[in-house]
Parts: sequence; C-alpha cells; structure tokens
Amino acid sequence: MAKIDPKPISDTSVIPNALAFDEPYVPPEPDTWPRPLSELALIGLAGDVVRMIEPETESDPATILFQFLTMFGNMVGRYSYWEVEDTKHYTNLFICIVGQSCKARKGTSYQRVKRVCKGIDPEWDERVLAGLSSGEGLIWAVRDPIVESVAVKEKGKGTTYEEQQTDSGVLDKRLLVVESEFARVLSAGQRQGNTLTAVMREAWDGNRLGLMTKTKGAQCAAPHISIIGHITKDELLRCLTDTETANGYANRFLFVCARRSKVLPFGGKRLDYSQVQDRLRAAIAKARRTGEVPLDPQAAALWEAVYPDLSEPAGGLLGNVTARAEAQVRRLACLYALLDESEYVCFEHLQAGLQAWKYCANSCRSIFGDSMGDPIADDILNLLRRSPDGLTRTDLFQHFQKHKRSEEIGRGLQAIQKAGKGRCQIEQTGGRPTERWFSV
Repeated sequence: MAKIDPKPISDTSVIPNALAFDEPYVPPEPDTWPRPLSELALIGLAGDVVRMIEPETESDPATILFQFLTMFGNMVGRYSYWEVEDTKHYTNLFICIVGQSCKARKGTSYQRVKRVCKGIDPEWDERVLAGLSSGEGLIWAVRDPIVESVAVKEKGKGTTYEEQQTDSGVLDKRLLVVESEFARVLSAGQRQGNTLTAVMREAWDGNRLGLMTKTKGAQCAAPHISIIGHITKDELLRCLTDTETANGYANRFLFVCARRSKVLPFGGKRLDYSQVQDRLRAAIAKARRTGEVPLDPQAAALWEAVYPDLSEPAGGLLGNVTARAEAQVRRLACLYALLDESEYVCFEHLQAGLQAWKYCANSCRSIFGDSMGDPIADDILNLLRRSPDGLTRTDLFQHFQKHKRSEEIGRGLQAIQKAGKGRCQIEQTGGRPTERWFSV
C-alpha cells in the first residue's frame, strides 16, 4: 500500500470535496428513536459484516456494527493508537446496548458477532469473560506478576525476608468483559467502598491499574480492556446515578439503542463467515504492526471543520453522557482505518466514525431526553414548564412541602440555568428583591 504524506497541505483546493459530506454531520436530532445507521457508517469490513448478518437476524444492525468494532478493537490489543498531545488512545471501546428485555435481540446480536470472531485468535477466545463486580476483580483478570517480601527461616540465622514472585500474573492483557445484565454492574458500582467505577475509568483510558492498599495488591501496567453491556432503558435510568455521570464514568460508554429489526419465526440461517474471517485475520495482523494512526490531510481538514461542534459542551444528563464526543469519534475512526489495513485515518474513515457517533448521540437523546440527571432539578424544570407565570423560591419550597432544603433547591435552579433551560427574573418589592424563575 502506498504511503500517504501526513504533512498538512496549505492549498485546500486540491482536497476534492473534503468538507462536502454526502450526508453532513449535524448535532443530535430531537428526542425520538434514532434514525437508522447511515450507509456512511457501514464501510469496509465492518459494513460487509453487518450486511452479511442483517438479512438473517432479528437483531438491530447497529448492535452488530458496534459489537463487531468492540471485539475487533480488543483482539488487536495494545498496539495501534492515535495520540493527542501526550495522551495515547488505544482501540478499546466500552459500549452499552439499550433495548427492551427479551425483544430487542441484544443477546442474539452478540452471539452472531461472536461467531464471526471465534477462532480468529484462540488465545483471545479465552479472554472473553463476565462477572464484573469490583475494581479488584477487574485488575486481577489482567494482573502483572506479583512480587512480595516473603519470610525465609534458616536454622541458626533467624528470619530474613526476600523478594519472591508469588503469582505469575496474566500474560495476555486483552480482556473483553461481556455483561448481559449490565444493571447488576451499575448497582455493584454504587455500593459504598466499591472501587469498580474508578478502575473502569482508568481502564478505558488505558492507564496503569492498581489500588493503594496496606498490603501488596494486584496491578497492571498496560491493560487493554473493552466492555459490552446489555441493559433496558428503565434499568439504565434507574441505576445510572448523578455521581456516575459527573465523574466521567458514563461518557466513556457508547450507548446504542436497539430494537428487533424484523420478524423471523424460525430465526436466520447459518452463515459461512470464512471470507470475512480471512480479511479479519489480515486486518488484525496489520494493525499489530501499525502503531500510531494519524489523520491524513483530507481527514485533518474534515476534523478541523467538525471539531468545534463536537467539543461544544451541552447541559443536563445528555450533555454529561456525550461529553467525550471527540475522543469517541477518533477511536471509532481509528478502528475503521485499521479494518481497511490503512496506516492513516482517511476521509471516509473519519466520516464513518462521525456517523457512528451520531447514532450513539441520538441514542442518548432518545434514552435520556432533556433530563438534568438530578431528581430535584428535573422536578423543578417540569414544574416551571407548567407555570407560565413563573415561580419564586417560596413557591418551590412549598411545592416540596418543605422537605427540601433551600440549598438543594438552589443547586437545582443553578443546574437548570447552566443548562440554558431556565432563567431568573429579579422583582423589586418593598423589601428584599424576589427571584422569579421561568423555563426557557
């Protein structure tokens, strides 16, 4: 494959339609079920896998795409990456498939994609696990060799201590965690003292994993962990707390809405995946020799054009769970490039990453709506929308039947105002000025 000169070019006229989307990237759509995946997201090997499976399954095509990208990125391992400033982003994804229990065919889609990947790398087949419940357990699954001071007693010399390897560790640092009941994982992370969410954040970042304890604990210097979770919308809204959205845990996940695509009373037929498996083996082998995957000039021009919109902060729970748009798009684009055995992210790879992210962003809008992620703020906002004449703090205090402190109501009002969903009007009275709040 001929190499592309990665240097920027000053004459943008030689970039053929670099900024002319066949289907322009636009901010997330209104609060509806997300539109079907754009064909621009179904390019290369990933698109071929989706098109091969889709006619023979009731699964949503989006679940096939994102689970395939996640499995591929984990199989590649900690070899290929893209870098921004001093931070390397590897090819591991965290995804959460959200759909109705027993009807969205979440498990069916996983089994289809797992069958495509099975046998490609027999060692990796053993690195697909479940049972996520604690940070310590996650680290243990990818632990480095453990060396501890061990007491050695020698006759006539007393007790001495020497460093000995007490555990050989895990050689393969790749780990794909698959949780068909992801609500259980979210609930486990909420338990007091549980370190799971903190360790998962570090795992997505690819940072060293380890916990500061009094005794020698397991550590992993170079983890490569991916997660596939399945959950219903009701469970997700109930289990995802405000703390988890605020600490950057939720926005490390790509949320993917899923529903049954068609009715096949006898299921789809078995498929011959041999040709796509040969291509998958070749893509993995090339990716492990690639290292950094930069943007080519056309992709760089496109990235410069869309970056301001991607990085624009939004308010409320929706804004929190989509706050890592830039990093997610670049990871997706990198995976598309590696599947094409390309050493650069080209225009079509970045465009595919943008369209894949668009589906996830619209899934978040469908799931979370305009929720503030704070029950008090959500209650206040709903009340303001039903009160065209506005409400004072006294009105709100009475609404909560004096069961909420003034500070709690104040924090809720500040959150609404910060999200651009409420405004405050100061009314002069004979005494202290009064705040009257309105929805926007």
